[in-house]
Amino acid sequence: MSRWLILVPARFGSSRFPGKPLAKIHNKAMIHYIVDNCRETAMDYAIVTDNQEIEDAVKNYGGQCVRVDDDVPSGSERIALAYERFFKQKNYELVINLQGDEPLMKSEMILKIASEHAQTNHDIYTAIKKRKSTEVDFLNPNVVKAIVSKDKKCLYFTRTSSPFNREQTEYDWYQHIGVYSYKPESLLKFVALEQSPLEKLESLEQLRAIENDLTIGASYLDLPIMGVDTPEDITKLEGVLSGKKI
Repeated sequence: MSRWLILVPARFGSSRFPGKPLAKIHNKAMIHYIVDNCRETAMDYAIVTDNQEIEDAVKNYGGQCVRVDDDVPSGSERIALAYERFFKQKNYELVINLQGDEPLMKSEMILKIASEHAQTNHDIYTAIKKRKSTEVDFLNPNVVKAIVSKDKKCLYFTRTSSPFNREQTEYDWYQHIGVYSYKPESLLKFVALEQSPLEKLESLEQLRAIENDLTIGASYLDLPIMGVDTPEDITKLEGVLSGKKI
């Protein structure tokens, strides 16, 4: 398991939710849930932050943390810098970019993604969840849809309600879950690429990989997943942790 590395980008600054990693969920900091999930995988991991409060919160909890204070456009660039500066010499086979605002991404899900990726030649691996076209999220542009082939290769990602069904009958679609497992060389190649046209149009950085012929595979997850984007999401997440359905 030491051949795989989890890196978690955790910024303090956020336009919609400043200080989000330190937000309390049932009186426990969100970043502490993330640390617990990483520990349970038995994989090497580190929280990657640009903030002293977050670093202190992680280290005081007994977690692993490294600092990358550079002004970068996304978490992908932040973890790539962390990998190059602190971990490259350890020759990891996979680098997993785990979001710091998804405390429901449990260890078994992370291990499933990494294990499946390790058995393929894909440059990148991610996760998807089957949903029904009758669900309201199908119309929500903030819920990203993945178009996937039968051999679990991701063909496209979009914010639109896709695929379109001309017959207007109920059918399945796949919600994209924003966790990524990279071959280290693919991570470094990805962050060195310029933003692509489709990436700019959809505001989805994974399209940069597809437009530059980096292949992306996907694990099917069938467990509750919920990210935290706003303070209001904390109440919803506490409900889920207390047994309510999403």
